[in-house]
Amino acid sequence: MTDLPYTTLPVPNDWDRAGLPGWAYSSPAQFALEREKLFLTHWQVAGHVADIPAPGSWLSFDMLGERAVIMRGQDGVVRAFHNLCRHRGARVVDGDKGQCKGAIVCPFHGWVYNLDGTLRGAARPSSFGDMDRSRFGLKPVELEIFHGFLFLRFAPGPQPSVAELLAPFAADFAAYGTDEALPVTVPGWSIDLPVNWKSVRDVDNEGYHVALAHPGLQELYGRTYRDLHLSDGLSFSVGWFGDAPGRGWSVRNYVKLAPDRPDLPPHLRKAWTYYGLFPNTVFAFTPESIQFYQDIPLTPGLTRLTGRLYRRPGEDRASRIARYLAYRIDRATSAEDQQLSIWSDESMKSAAFEGFHLSDLEYGLRRHHDGLRALMPVLRLSEAPPEAELARRNDELICQSESRG
Repeated sequence: MTDLPYTTLPVPNDWDRAGLPGWAYSSPAQFALEREKLFLTHWQVAGHVADIPAPGSWLSFDMLGERAVIMRGQDGVVRAFHNLCRHRGARVVDGDKGQCKGAIVCPFHGWVYNLDGTLRGAARPSSFGDMDRSRFGLKPVELEIFHGFLFLRFAPGPQPSVAELLAPFAADFAAYGTDEALPVTVPGWSIDLPVNWKSVRDVDNEGYHVALAHPGLQELYGRTYRDLHLSDGLSFSVGWFGDAPGRGWSVRNYVKLAPDRPDLPPHLRKAWTYYGLFPNTVFAFTPESIQFYQDIPLTPGLTRLTGRLYRRPGEDRASRIARYLAYRIDRATSAEDQQLSIWSDESMKSAAFEGFHLSDLEYGLRRHHDGLRALMPVLRLSEAPPEAELARRNDELICQSESRG
């Protein structure tokens, strides 16, 4: 196996193998707390600069009642704004992505914004009296670009800048050439799953289940697969392929056609790599493709699984076929994980469920839960507080922790 250039955290000899309490997966009050304390205050990846190649190109990103639009300005600068007209709050763009012809025009009353978000003019301006246009530009959303990927967050939070947070991964992203990635359209990429988002993360945050639940991945790289735990809510997983020919059609042909990448450092050659970012994002790279996927919570019992796929520039025919085969393997793996997520989520509602008892191979799941508990200590309670008192109880626990600290 290849040495890895990461400072990893060892699995303790003695650790609490319990998981989150079952009530946390269905409580509306807990879901509201996660909106406030977690999703709006942590970095979310929304796409790649290649998704908005020209002035006026835009992407939208919605998260739990907040709406953003990321747009390339006439000056080439990429900016993010609340997708919210300053007149009545209508969406100024509608859809996943698009192209504006020199200006943004609100479809409700026709207010016009420049591509840098400043207000060019209101429709029938005389009806607004003496209005200072400089006060009515689109509201900015915090945006950072890391090796081509677009990150935003709707409110300040505990994470540092993306560059600082993802510094352990910077060399790998550079080696894969993610700055130069080009988008690939994949039909049916998004699916809404009838589960709490944490059930999806619980499945994805450990590789203990790969050997039995994912025959394709096990055949491809299961003999070498490993999960590594880094600080600051980061994780790295890797499996190396090519030591066996593969039996299934997709794996067998993928192993034959996957491009040799002598330009990559040793730990990335003949490897599928996964870079996890707390709380809900994973980047997955192979020798021929680049992608990210994430779990977008919609309600306490509904989660959108989505992401985007990219290719290398100058892709040859063999690499294109290998990318298709990798997608087939990923598609089967996703279907398997979706079923596991449904079963896991169902168990949280059973009177017979007595909590998790985790393996050392599931330490990543425990670390994710610990990250949630640190932000929302109410999750340490085995019994659910009354819904109306959950937020107050959480604040009390935070105060108690701060007074002890």
